[in-house]
Amino acid sequence: MRQETFTLSQKELQRVTVISQCVQGNLTCARAADCSTYRLGMSNGSNRAIGKAAQRLWHTSAAVAQPPRTPQAVRQHALELARTRYAGFNDHHLQEKLVEKEGFSLSRETLRRLLRASGIASPRKRRPPAHRQRRLRSAREGQFVQLDGSPHDWLEGRGPQLTALGMQDDASGKILAAQFFLSETSQGYFRLLQSLLRRYGVPVAFYGDRSGVFTRNDDHWSLDEQLAGQRQPRSSVARSNNSGVTFIAAQSPQAKGRIERLWGVLQDRLTSELRLAQAHDLDSANRVLARFVADYNRRFARTPATHPTPGAGSGKPRTHLLLHP
Repeated sequence: MRQETFTLSQKELQRVTVISQCVQGNLTCARAADCSTYRLGMSNGSNRAIGKAAQRLWHTSAAVAQPPRTPQAVRQHALELARTRYAGFNDHHLQEKLVEKEGFSLSRETLRRLLRASGIASPRKRRPPAHRQRRLRSAREGQFVQLDGSPHDWLEGRGPQLTALGMQDDASGKILAAQFFLSETSQGYFRLLQSLLRRYGVPVAFYGDRSGVFTRNDDHWSLDEQLAGQRQPRSSVARSNNSGVTFIAAQSPQAKGRIERLWGVLQDRLTSELRLAQAHDLDSANRVLARFVADYNRRFARTPATHPTPGAGSGKPRTHLLLHP
């Protein structure tokens, strides 16, 4: 911190000394005004006002220069965009749009204070975090790929009800494949699987729920199954899995919490992007989704603990590791 030197007269120095005693609590303002020893020649009210000023200067934080206030025109423009074009965007998402698309230089905290002061609440309801221990991420890309579907009013009434199907890497959080469909079907997952294999390669294991798309949920045993001592998978997805990739069925939604949290983010951010683009049907929604996935991976994907080394360390064939394009 830069230090400055001030030259004081004897009378001014006496006043500083008395005011310092008042600030430290060693002398009351009334006593300082009345005592002949510390006579300042000022009223009690003036003495008290100077004491408050000295107290503010006493703390080093008061010596730090305050940042310039955001111009009123900028504040009004940001609020207008928050109420119109970007209505419904959460604070973080809105700040990104204002900076990247509109040329603003507002920090997230400045924008948050501006929105709250203007009565614009966050669209997301904040809940206290649950006190549970999360499963550690897998160490390497492709070891664990979570897949799931999310039926939701993605178009907010502008078009048909859609279901988003997605595949997310557990190690990096990257969205490996995602697409909108009219419902959750085996055909939809085949489309995603085709995209995954073409771009990245074959993962070690899939992790999904116990939907009939993935697992057999009936208790019937055929005669052949009784003779063989094991049941055969009936779902088309399970029957088609001839590549040696393991499928693990989760016992609860909480068990596959990462992709469940991903849907929470997408139902907030992606829905806002669909609204901004005025997507109204399956094709336009998928075009927005493709751009969103690339942007999401750029912003939020993390570096795995171990970089993939095809064919090394795991004892598995090369095709059993997720490969980069």
